Amino acid sequence: MDRVGDLILFMRVLDQGSISAAARGLDLSVAVASQRLKRLEQDLGVRLLHRTTRRLHPTPEGIALAEQGRTLVEDLEALTSGLRQGATDVVGTLRLTASASFGRQYVSPLLPAFMARYPRVRLSVNLTDELQDLISAGFDLAIRIGALHDSGLVARKLAVNRRVLCASPDYLRRFGMPRTPEELAQHECLILVGSAGRQDVWRLHDAQDQLHTVRVSGRLESTLGELLRDAALAGLGIAHHSTWHVCDDLRAGRLKVVLPEYSMADTGIYAVMPQRRLVPLRVRAFVDFLAEQFGDPPPWERRL
Repeated sequence: MDRVGDLILFMRVLDQGSISAAARGLDLSVAVASQRLKRLEQDLGVRLLHRTTRRLHPTPEGIALAEQGRTLVEDLEALTSGLRQGATDVVGTLRLTASASFGRQYVSPLLPAFMARYPRVRLSVNLTDELQDLISAGFDLAIRIGALHDSGLVARKLAVNRRVLCASPDYLRRFGMPRTPEELAQHECLILVGSAGRQDVWRLHDAQDQLHTVRVSGRLESTLGELLRDAALAGLGIAHHSTWHVCDDLRAGRLKVVLPEYSMADTGIYAVMPQRRLVPLRVRAFVDFLAEQFGDPPPWERRL
C-alpha cells in the first residue's frame, strides 16, 4: 500500500473539507479517493473521519495522525524537492577524498574559486593516503593517482602523471651521476612502501623503447612520499617521484633529474566516482572544474 500517498490524501481531505475537492487536486476519482481512505483506516485499525451529509470531521485518532503526519509529509516533500533541485542545479554537499600531498598542493588552492562559482555547494574534503572505499564511506568523488584497479568505479582522466628519478646536486657531486639504469644498483635509493609493498624495482625505457629493470636498495624507506622528497633534498639518495610532487624543487635546482635520457611509464591522475545512472550535477561540475584548472599541460609540467 502507498501509505505516504494515502496520508497525503487524508491531509488534503482535512484541509479542503471534502473528498471530492481533495480528489480533484490529486487527479483522482472520488471513488478511488474514498477507497484509499477506507484502506488507510483498515490498515491502521481506527476510524479517522466522521462523515456527515454536510462535512467530514476528524476523529481524535484522525487529529493525532494529522498532527504527526503533517510534519512527515512536509519533510518528505522538502526532501524530494531538494533531490529534484540537485538533479537540475549545482547544489548540495560534495564529499571528496584525495591523497594528502596532492590534495594539499593542487586541490586545496582551487577550492575558494570553486565555492565562489557555485555558492550553493558545500564541501566535505578528506585528505588521506589510505585508499578509501567510496561507496561504503559515502564519498561522491576521489582523486586517485596511478593505475586503477577497481572496475566498479567510473573514472575520468584529469592529467598525465609523469615520473622521474631525481637527486640533490650535493648527492650527485659526492657519488656521481648514474650513466645507465644498471648503475642505480650501486647507489643509495630512497624506497617508497605502498599498498603493493616495497617499490624497489624501477623500470626505465631508453630512446629505443627498450625496457631496463633494476632492483634498487638504500638505507631509507617510507610510506610517505614527502619524507622521501625531504630525504632527497638533504642529499640522502636518489628518489622516484611524480613531477607534480617535485616540480618546484626541479625548477629551483634543488633537485636534478637523474638519467634524463630514460623515461618511466606514465600513469594518470583521475577523478573516480561510484557507478551511478545519474551523477549529481555538483560532482560533474567539480570534475569539469578540475579538468579546466589543470589543463594540458597541467601546472606542474609548465616551465619544467
